[in-house]
Amino acid sequence: MRSKLFVPGSRPELFDKALAGEADAISIDLEDAVVEARKAEARGAVGAWLRANPAAGRGKILIVRVNAMHTPHFEDDVRAVVRPGLQVLNLPKPDSVDQVRAACAAIVRAELENGVATPVRLLLNIETPRALRLAAELAGADPRVMGLQVGLGDLFEPAGIDRREPGALQQVLFAVRMAAAEAGIDAYDGAFADVADTQGYLAEAQLARRLGFAGKSCIHPSQVALANQAFRPGDAEIAQALRIVAAAAQAQAGGQGAFMVDGRMVDPPFIRRAHAIVALARRLGLAGTD
Repeated sequence: MRSKLFVPGSRPELFDKALAGEADAISIDLEDAVVEARKAEARGAVGAWLRANPAAGRGKILIVRVNAMHTPHFEDDVRAVVRPGLQVLNLPKPDSVDQVRAACAAIVRAELENGVATPVRLLLNIETPRALRLAAELAGADPRVMGLQVGLGDLFEPAGIDRREPGALQQVLFAVRMAAAEAGIDAYDGAFADVADTQGYLAEAQLARRLGFAGKSCIHPSQVALANQAFRPGDAEIAQALRIVAAAAQAQAGGQGAFMVDGRMVDPPFIRRAHAIVALARRLGLAGTD
């Protein structure tokens, strides 16, 4: 999921258009993008759209960001949007393991009520100081948790931290990536509000990829190509990964542990990374299947 495009839940005329675009995932937003007076209206529109299973056969990941658990909207949101075809529910502002488990229980109830056979997974936003401190615990709270997503606006602005302060940005991204790694799940970078600053968006996305993130949010269609570019493995990177995978197979057959590729020692951590790069390249059609 290199790119995840947010679409306001109160703009149903944009749903199909976004789904037809180049983003790997579409995230319909019932939280920040919808004013309080239109929450019920948006929920109804999203639920009606999902009942038609619009992403079937398109190869897109379909996500809905619901309202936080402390709001009066959470339970109604979950019941409305947990439908066949929804892959991921995005939970904002979780602040305890108990909350994550309660959210998973609400998803289970909605799955049973709405006849959902494939379990809906959970993407957790890390956007409060407490969530950042507990990120590893939240990530490991339930098997449904598939990823952690950084929310820098909510995290930085109330604390008076400059959104573009490099030291703060790198520390948060690194901490969230390590928390996700401990749980064996992916980490995703958050939104970049200055749509006109394409170079700033790309630089931030490239930093996130160097820190092991799998993708980044987009708040405008113009950012999708930038995210896809930043999280696409390069040709040289793919070629080297293929060489490592091939050499690893030969080394295993010969009973060899560490070995050399391109003048560098390779052992199990590098082999796992190479396999991950090759798998992504194949999903993107950038490498053969042999």
